[in-house]
Amino acid sequence: MKIAFAGKGGSGKTTLSALFTRYLAAQGLPVVTIDADINQNLGHALGLGPDELGGMRPLGTNLAEIKELLRGDNPRIASADAMVKTTPPGRGSRLLTVDGDNPVHARFGTPAAGATLMVTGPFSETDLGVSCYHSKVGAAEMYLNHLVDGAGEYVVVDMTAGADSFASGLFTRFDVTFLVAEPTVRGVGVYRQYADHARDHGVCIRVIGNKVQDGSDVEFLREHVGEALDAYVTQSGFVRAMEKGHHPDLTDLEEDNVKTLAGMRDTVDAAPKDWERFTRQSAEFHLRNARAWANDAKGADLTAQLDPDFLMGPSALQKQSG
Repeated sequence: MKIAFAGKGGSGKTTLSALFTRYLAAQGLPVVTIDADINQNLGHALGLGPDELGGMRPLGTNLAEIKELLRGDNPRIASADAMVKTTPPGRGSRLLTVDGDNPVHARFGTPAAGATLMVTGPFSETDLGVSCYHSKVGAAEMYLNHLVDGAGEYVVVDMTAGADSFASGLFTRFDVTFLVAEPTVRGVGVYRQYADHARDHGVCIRVIGNKVQDGSDVEFLREHVGEALDAYVTQSGFVRAMEKGHHPDLTDLEEDNVKTLAGMRDTVDAAPKDWERFTRQSAEFHLRNARAWANDAKGADLTAQLDPDFLMGPSALQKQSG
């Protein structure tokens, strides 16, 4: 399952992304986690040091290489340069798996807390004043567009704060989006904004309350987000230690918060896997981007990249393997 963690800055989404990643990996499950936040802190939260993080190759600065890997021998894509972040896979494209031989993981991933970590990368001096962060996040979108994740496999993405995720079709790439919200007016306000933007796109948004102190905090969240409230994390010495840069053993996590993580996994596992919708939304957002800017930018009609007879999912992966 593909899972996003979103929320306002300071809500604790990076900490909870790391905690959920650690929890899944501790169960012996295959997990890939991606830091797609402009503030690249997920690696630190997973216990990697400066040398390990400094040796990683960011997805966002290696777009040409990633495009060449994913293009495969798809006849509808003339070259890697003709690809944009929304270019969907078709017959001949290189499809990816969570486990096993994955060239993107091999080139850009590093082990972290039992998972495979990839990063979109920070802004560089050459980016300032000339590009937006979505130019880097587009690499994660291309990866997700070409990924066939199976049962018991998980991809956890720490998204950039606020509603910036809606600047592309990235927000539709997930089976579940966990919106991390503190029991405050601002915290629940971000949920309303997400829900409004996602309403017509079939996005599953579940709210995770964070920094909950007592029953009145829970009631506040229920009053403002209703049935979208999936679970909540109570004030936690374990989580506080993580936010200070420490990495306590997962066995030290409070029992009620362990139950919260287990409930979150149940929510994810119960989410329907709809490859037809996934494929349709890929096409819709590609057409929208092609007509809005990409055709002019590439000097070609990128709507022709769509393969009308292609359905993303296990059957397409099986045909590739065959």
